[in-house]
Amino acid sequence: MSKMHHIDGGMGAPDLQARESPSRPFWVFTHRSLTHSLTRALLTHPAGRTLTLDVTCKVPTRREQLAKRHKRVRNTVEGTPERPRLAVFRSNNHMYAQVIDDVSQSTLVMTSTLNKELKASLNGVTNNAEAAAAVGRAVAEMCKEKKIEQVCFDRGGFQYHGRVKALAEAAREGGLSF
Repeated sequence: MSKMHHIDGGMGAPDLQARESPSRPFWVFTHRSLTHSLTRALLTHPAGRTLTLDVTCKVPTRREQLAKRHKRVRNTVEGTPERPRLAVFRSNNHMYAQVIDDVSQSTLVMTSTLNKELKASLNGVTNNAEAAAAVGRAVAEMCKEKKIEQVCFDRGGFQYHGRVKALAEAAREGGLSF
């Protein structure tokens, strides 16, 4: 039977749980806090000796968390020739939208706030919900020209809120159904 030890990290360091493994001569750690830190832990071994361990906690970056969410979304969303995928990417300064056929691995329609006509109509402000809505309307218009009426929406791991939601609603108003 393994014995559990609790180590208080103190001063913003993560609390740790150490499990003494009877079959192995080392300790197994799990962290309870989501902070980057280096903790020096002192443990007293049942045999009476003291162990000093350096423990680091790896927390995924925001980019890694986004990639994980996007992968989870992409497991359920796939573009077909009849119903291509409307993929959205949001950067700090711009919005991008593509309509993709995943079967033939081709982009059917693409636009963003970097488009010269679109950027001129927005007076250079490209990072707000109004700009995202303009991108959504432009994508819907381009899809009508290519006779695409139905798409499946890929939010790209971003929360369906703010600029992403504005783009989706404008695309719906423009005639796309998803």
